[in-house]
Amino acid sequence: MSGEGDLDRFKNLDFMKMDRRTFLKAVGALGASLFLQTYRGDIVRALEFAETRIVWLHGGECTGCSISLLNGGEPDVLQAFSRLNLRLAYHEVLLGQQGIYVDGKMEGTSELNSEILFEEVIAEKGYILVAEGAIANGPKGTGKYCFLGGKSYKDIFRRTAENAAFIVAVGQCATNGGVNSADSEIRDLMDFRGVAFTMEDRDRGILTEYGLEKPVININGCPPHPDWMLLTLAAVVLGKIKVPDDLPYVLDEWLRPKIFFPPDHVIHDNCPRRGYYDKGEFDTVVSGPKCLWKLGCKAPYTHADCAIRRWNGYHSLCPQSGSPCISCVSPGFPESSRPFFQEIEDAGIVGTSIDTVAKVAIGASLLAVGAHAVRRIAIKEKPEEKGKQPEEKEKKSEEKPEKEEVMPEEKPEEKSETAKKDQGDE
Repeated sequence: MSGEGDLDRFKNLDFMKMDRRTFLKAVGALGASLFLQTYRGDIVRALEFAETRIVWLHGGECTGCSISLLNGGEPDVLQAFSRLNLRLAYHEVLLGQQGIYVDGKMEGTSELNSEILFEEVIAEKGYILVAEGAIANGPKGTGKYCFLGGKSYKDIFRRTAENAAFIVAVGQCATNGGVNSADSEIRDLMDFRGVAFTMEDRDRGILTEYGLEKPVININGCPPHPDWMLLTLAAVVLGKIKVPDDLPYVLDEWLRPKIFFPPDHVIHDNCPRRGYYDKGEFDTVVSGPKCLWKLGCKAPYTHADCAIRRWNGYHSLCPQSGSPCISCVSPGFPESSRPFFQEIEDAGIVGTSIDTVAKVAIGASLLAVGAHAVRRIAIKEKPEEKGKQPEEKEKKSEEKPEKEEVMPEEKPEEKSETAKKDQGDE
């Protein structure tokens, strides 16, 4: 993902004096592997006396988020956690031994019995709760559709959340309900919830159901990129993002880190098939080399850095490998992305369908700037992401357009004199 230019740019900076903005730039440019290697010694010094405990819970999910993290490459998750002085105090899937009961009572020690370990860990308080998977609220608010060790996951999650410093929800099921909250005959009966949202509805997050207020960071995706999870944890434990004070400046309206889910950038901007889109050349069957728009690609409306960061060792991404983007990071996924492999018919360019663009030149200006640019200029009222709430659409239309910026905005008081000068030059 990153090159020698990025390394040269950041390697000589004083890590301990980095402000939040510079830190996030380094994270975005280098990726987890190169970042942890470049600043290995600095990280060790920064964390010399600090250990951060993580409690990782699993609800209604496929464990794909943990698998994505384990497939993170170099450094692997154990090396990364060691360098960041993170102690995985509890992980439902990776722990071997579950509860041991004799005559109805738990027996053994925390080393042998994970249920005893769980009770000891949450009693200490102050840990980071990483939530993977949706939380069943049904039937009728009982939470009985998801049990762990004879206890409802709804109750387990509540108890763990109450004693946590803050919550990091990883994966679409935990952030917004995901496939568990998709339309079905049993959806309302099972009533699976995300941590802070259920689909696009903030009033239906499980924390609202509890009446509990906790800082939440959402790492969307089905599954999320390993970097998104590791580097978010790194930013927090290294003190570069202070929870909760900095969260309004580094998270978007869906509580996602702007550095990974940039509001002014979509996957389509850097797609390797982008040139075909601009020329109006589209594949209608899989396995071709051209733009996948007519096969349902959602990249033009999906805010994530997949095309820059890339996956599987920073080598590829869905459209590059031949699959249309299904916008798995969008809050309304999967409902907002259905049908997955059909063209989005209501997303024409200046009222003109993609078929027309492919067959007829709409003037020299369209050919010059490309279909993508014309659509972005002409349809400013188009929501940046399918599924935005009405009040957010109105707010966006009233705001003055700003220069595109992938990085999160700074607090006004944090701007340096150089930044002020640069702003004046602009």
